[in-house]
Amino acid sequence: MRSPAIVILIILALLPLLASAQTITGTVTNTTTNKPAAGDDVVLLSLMNGMQEAGRTQADAKGNFILKLDASGPHLIRVIHQGVTYHRMAPPGTTSVEVQVFDVAKKVAGIQVTADVMRFQAQGNELGGVRLFAVNNASNPPRTQMNDQNFEFYLPEGAQIDQSMAETAGGQPINSAPVPQKEKDRYAFIFPLRPGETQFQVAFHLPYNGQININPRAIYGSQHFVVMLPKSMQFMPGQGAAFVAMNDPRQPDAIVQVASNTTVGQPLDFSVSGTGTLTDSGDDNAGAPSPVGGATTGRDSRPGGGLGPPIDAPDPLEKYRWYILGGFGLVLAAGAIFVLGRSKASVPQFAASDVEVIDVPVATKPATTNRSTLLLDALKEELFQLEVEHKQGKISQSDYEKAKAALDQTLERALKRGGRAASPVA
Repeated sequence: MRSPAIVILIILALLPLLASAQTITGTVTNTTTNKPAAGDDVVLLSLMNGMQEAGRTQADAKGNFILKLDASGPHLIRVIHQGVTYHRMAPPGTTSVEVQVFDVAKKVAGIQVTADVMRFQAQGNELGGVRLFAVNNASNPPRTQMNDQNFEFYLPEGAQIDQSMAETAGGQPINSAPVPQKEKDRYAFIFPLRPGETQFQVAFHLPYNGQININPRAIYGSQHFVVMLPKSMQFMPGQGAAFVAMNDPRQPDAIVQVASNTTVGQPLDFSVSGTGTLTDSGDDNAGAPSPVGGATTGRDSRPGGGLGPPIDAPDPLEKYRWYILGGFGLVLAAGAIFVLGRSKASVPQFAASDVEVIDVPVATKPATTNRSTLLLDALKEELFQLEVEHKQGKISQSDYEKAKAALDQTLERALKRGGRAASPVA
């Protein structure tokens, strides 16, 4: 009979093997065809190790896959379908995931710009602006649109980009650099337009002498084109431009001008003059905008500060725009504040082949969470954002290494505390 000491030693020796034998199973479904996405590459990324690849496989004939977990901590499941990536978060303890993918086409019917919002502030000799697009892909059957100029837009002459973001349906905002096109002041987001809502937002600044003419040069028609600025500034529509003044009870210190159901080539030019900044908004539940007056939401008191929850605009907007133009602006606000605190820099020159699209849907949280779980969620999101910024060259290597080390240490401690909390009391 083996002694208890030998049995304990054997168990201790097997523990690492048992831990390394943990797996995540999953299914990949092609929602365009409602069939299994057989043969799609499935990649396991470890968020504890700097978005390093921790495993790779392919979906089988039924769309199923199995990935071995060799380390604890949060992971990210990436599925590559027809050149476009789709992601699903796998927090600690996840044993199975489901990933939906869509067939890809260079041009998809059923895509419409539901809102094109331009927000301005002015201080001194600088005009700061933010342009936001909400784009709906209602293709049927659902398909993803992707090409080398997937979503194009213009910025005012002389504008320099400070910060830009994109957010896919059901995801969270990420940094995404628009690519300059051959034509001056024209840019393109090389970012998939997946089925559902996709939002793009660009913060910029340009020289200002107290008055400027703006021609949006809209490439697409939109359900609502919105201009927002402080009431201390003046708005003047251009010849033939039809705008309606609106009131937003959430921020009575702002002017909001709206043109609805616009078409390509329709006059939308306007001029702004004066100086002023937008203060933080009040109660977001104060009500929907109403005609005659103006308002919007700002987050930063400096020119070019982030865009807060944009106006729902006229009554037709209320039924579907509130949830689209809310939280995304708040996220970019923080980024714009950070960027504008540093020296201004023009947008880097990227080729289409240099752009890596990383878009992560928000993981579904359990109905009840404790403090450790909330901390883990926050740390995972911060780690992911740090890796994206590092890959896109937004931060220096030394700053990345310092931040990464601190986050890794904090995450490791949080995981240990979570493990202790989950252990039964002896």
